[in-house]
Amino acid sequence: MAKTTTEKSNASELLDTPLTGKALLKKVKELPNKSKKDTAIACGYYTTTKDQQKRVNLAKFYDAVLQAKGVQLDEKNPKDGRGRAPTYRACVHKNGQLVIGANYTEEMGLKPGDEFSIQLGNKHIHLRQINTEVEEIEDENNEEE
Repeated sequence: MAKTTTEKSNASELLDTPLTGKALLKKVKELPNKSKKDTAIACGYYTTTKDQQKRVNLAKFYDAVLQAKGVQLDEKNPKDGRGRAPTYRACVHKNGQLVIGANYTEEMGLKPGDEFSIQLGNKHIHLRQINTEVEEIEDENNEEE
């Protein structure tokens, strides 16, 4: 069956790689009367199934539009795989220990065996990683004062 003129133009509008940045915003502005799905398809945010049906990926399309408009999306996943997000808070356990979770140590790039000096304040605790470069800089700063 021969394709009609509209089907040919629609096929030529389909993109192999999704648009991003200014090109994406320009294309979205060019298509004000199309549905969200049709706009996403025209911008390349779709996959084709085995039976040649298009599956629209609206989530990636919306993320790309937000990013193109300058909205910074957090690439890191704050969850640790158990459904919890780090709260940047800790509490003292019944046995008197204060535990800092793995989320924080991973974020800092700490490894087993890394050492810290503990400095107690009035109502705070300073943990300073023991490192020869850091100690040398701190010693120089203390000598200047």
